[in-house]
Formats: sequence, C-alpha cells, structure tokens
Amino acid sequence: MITFIEAFQKELATEAPETRKMLALVPADKMNWQPHPKSMTLKALATHLADIPSWIGAILEMDDWDIAQEVPEEHADAEALLATFDKNVQKSQDTLSRMTDDILLDRWVLRGGDQVYMDMPKWEAVRHAFGQNAHHRAQLGVFLRLLDIPISGPYGPSADEMEMMMANETN
Repeated sequence: MITFIEAFQKELATEAPETRKMLALVPADKMNWQPHPKSMTLKALATHLADIPSWIGAILEMDDWDIAQEVPEEHADAEALLATFDKNVQKSQDTLSRMTDDILLDRWVLRGGDQVYMDMPKWEAVRHAFGQNAHHRAQLGVFLRLLDIPISGPYGPSADEMEMMMANETN
C-alpha cells in the first residue's frame, strides 16, 4: 500500500503535464480577454492555474497562509506561464519528497488578512488544491474554446482531437 504522500506525488506527476498542455495554448495577444464581465481575464485565470501547484508545498510547509500578502507574478505569454508552472510543480514535488503522512492531520488555515477562508487538515487542503487545478483547467479549456483555439482532452480525446482523428480516417 502506498502512502498518501506517495499518492499526492503520483497525482501531481500525472496532472501536471495535462495542465501544462493547456497553459501552453494561452495566446499572448488575448491576455486581457474575458468571456463575461464577471469572469477573470485570460491572464488572471492562467496565472492562477500556473500558481496552484505551489499550494501543495505551501500547505505542507506552513500552518497558516495569508494570501493577502501574495503578489502574483506577471506573465506576458505562455512561455512565462510555463516557467512559473514548472517551477511550482518542481518545488511541490521536492516538498512532497521530504514529507511523511504524519503531517497530514495538522491543521492548515487559508486567510486573506483577518478573513479565514479555510481551516482544515492538511490532507484535505492538498486534495482541495488538486480540485482547484481540475476546476480552473476546465475553465481555461472553455476560455480557449471560445477563442477558437483547439484543445486536448486530459483524460481522453477532446472534440478537437476526435475531429482530427475522423478527418485522418477519411483521408
């Protein structure tokens, strides 16, 4: 039986390439685009997605995280997003490699100044980070689709990939 930490390492290693493929598609000339006034801009969404892997290391290394103190990095294009994403994945994998399951029952608090957003065991917070990755990766897929940028499916062929496969079969 593997440990929870080993399971988290495997999940990060499996999900990271899929997220990386989506971030690589973000067009520099559309960074300020947003599909709706209540939606994030493409740049804000992609930056958030590139930052999510850093949460895993932060959750395991800190008991209290004040996100009001965080300043997101600036990204002008997909290359910059990928550099941040790769750095964050590597840092969290390094942190995971130093941890044991014993730490996972410790409490973790996410706050914005005096406002507490989450107060939960670290194992639950790490799971939440993986959920955030899937959620925001799907959002990015919708944004890209609305911009007519073909996307790949993380768990099987996307409609774009299926269309290409069908076209290849008829040729």
